Amino acid sequence: MTLHIDTAQRRARLAWRHGLAGPTPPGNGPEDVAADLVALHATDPATVHLSVAARLHTPLVATVEDALYERRSLLRMLGMRRTMFVVPVGFAAVVQAGATRAVAAEQRRLLLRHLAESGVGDAAWLADVEESTYEALRRRGNATAAQLAADEPRLRSLMVFPQGNQYVTSRLLLLLAADGRIVRGRPVGTWISSQYAWSCLPDWLPEPLPELDPAHARTELARAWLARYGPGTAADLKWWSGWTMTHTRAALRALEAVEVTLDGGETGFVLPGDTDPVPDPGPWVALLPSLDPTVMGFQSRMWYLGSHAPALFDRTGNAGPTVWAGGRIVGVWAQRPTGQVAVELVEEVPAATRRAVDRAAKELEGWLGEARVTPRFRAPLEKELAESR
Repeated sequence: MTLHIDTAQRRARLAWRHGLAGPTPPGNGPEDVAADLVALHATDPATVHLSVAARLHTPLVATVEDALYERRSLLRMLGMRRTMFVVPVGFAAVVQAGATRAVAAEQRRLLLRHLAESGVGDAAWLADVEESTYEALRRRGNATAAQLAADEPRLRSLMVFPQGNQYVTSRLLLLLAADGRIVRGRPVGTWISSQYAWSCLPDWLPEPLPELDPAHARTELARAWLARYGPGTAADLKWWSGWTMTHTRAALRALEAVEVTLDGGETGFVLPGDTDPVPDPGPWVALLPSLDPTVMGFQSRMWYLGSHAPALFDRTGNAGPTVWAGGRIVGVWAQRPTGQVAVELVEEVPAATRRAVDRAAKELEGWLGEARVTPRFRAPLEKELAESR
């Protein structure tokens, strides 16, 4: 008989495993949060810090920066779905082989096509500019994109597109990063800046990332996702990982993942030995940032999002800041120009929950201090709330 895991149990698992319920374990740091979530979304640089703060409830900008740029126990890298993530260094090789390597191959094909269509160069030209750029970065130790373009003028070659021209610079640096040769270092500016100095990966880490078999890496990536997000459907895992369905099913078979039924009639999967129910975490609330991994961990979101996607996500599926209560999204938060963290609920909640949400908003407001955070991808209700008086 197939085991059934209902929505209440899915919400309880998410609460415990994503560090959203219960006391923060003593000594937990940014690396623990990243591991609990498999990877931290980093397309918007503020998300990394806010996702950590939502779990550890303490001002941790300096601690996160120390993990990223001094101790380098966390690594910012391109990963699943060609998305920027921050991952524990010990897990980076799994992401590289299980997701990034395929992204790099596809990006190389696209760049070569665009170079040819623009009359800029061919594969030999690209290889020569890559090596020249890498050597320029090696000589400098670290450098911004503008500094590298000054050293290698061919980075300023223009590719022509209907929507506007584009320099080769960003595409080539992305390709070198996806190939595991260079890494984004400290931002140029504050912790919310999206411009970075680059470094060669061998200069950034004491040891090179081990080369893993892609099929093995995909299995380990699926194992990590199921351990933290399961039960989830094959479609959820396919979307989150960016794999084909063939690769997704192969990873699930390799894990001998256990089929379960979910509310609504879908088939989900959990790891072997992960079929026992977890306890009810009790009431909890959290204010999560835009693109938080908990929000973005699934393709099918009705069980925690309901019908609120048009107000809380942008048109391309990027989540704005969300208010959570008891395992479901109940509202949105936004920071106004004054620094106030405002909240608007989209569902009725008990008075005690509303008070807890208001306390969390005040806590976040104090945490942000003088910083002003505007999500890179604006959800309609967040934008409206931020601009209202």
